[in-house]
Amino acid sequence: MLRTLEQLEGCTIRAPDGDVGLVKDLYFDDQTWIVRYLVVKTGTWLANRRVLISPISIGRSEWLDDIIPVTITQDQVKHSPDIDTHKPVSRQHEADYLAYYGYPDYWGGIDGWGEGAFPSSLASGSRSEQDAFRLAREAAHSHDEMANRQPADPHLRSADAVADYHIHASNGDIGHVEGLLVDVRTWALRYIIANTSNWWMGHQVAVPVTLIEHVNWLDATVSLAVTRDTVKTAPSYDSKAMLDRREEIRIHKHYGRPGYWDDASPTPPPTPPSHAAL
Repeated sequence: MLRTLEQLEGCTIRAPDGDVGLVKDLYFDDQTWIVRYLVVKTGTWLANRRVLISPISIGRSEWLDDIIPVTITQDQVKHSPDIDTHKPVSRQHEADYLAYYGYPDYWGGIDGWGEGAFPSSLASGSRSEQDAFRLAREAAHSHDEMANRQPADPHLRSADAVADYHIHASNGDIGHVEGLLVDVRTWALRYIIANTSNWWMGHQVAVPVTLIEHVNWLDATVSLAVTRDTVKTAPSYDSKAMLDRREEIRIHKHYGRPGYWDDASPTPPPTPPSHAAL
């Protein structure tokens, strides 16, 4: 199922013992274009602190209304490692976070989620708080050497920040990023929504992320490996209608690209990024 960034933002994260807070942003990996964390603003129960919620914690990909159920508890969130979401999240912080919840590293394997294609399959079940802290301490020691070897930037980007990025086709500008479409089974970003109203009247199209040739994070631009005319003649995107598989097939056929549903891997090919802080 595909959901827009706008639909996801504002959703309530609901734990078994109460609401955690509201989704305010998504952090995605700029090498695989997979959403790694939901940025959630907690309510007054936790002094409106901002916390990260991994898609691994989400029990299923279909939910009703604007409620996203998670398998972790409020108490677990309350005692989770403190991460400043206003600054770039380091790999060490990620390692501590994942170890606290008993989740495997997603960067350690060949699939989109390291050991699997779908994040929900990686949930290890409930762990006691004592076990969680023990794992966190062990991870802190075992990842010290890794942290020294790897750059501090784990390639996490703010989905909200990408909105309004300028879009360049191979032969000129075509508009700006209006939104993103997320596959909530794999949490892979599948499309950018291009608003071309500054080129021609009010046309929006869904562009597969596999057509992204380069993203310049410093200049806030997205470059596509297609021409302006190819985008202009693409099927229109209706933000009020659900993008079904039939429409997706039309889009991919127009661009001459195979559908991601035909690929054994749920993730798009990595795009060499230009590094810049969030």
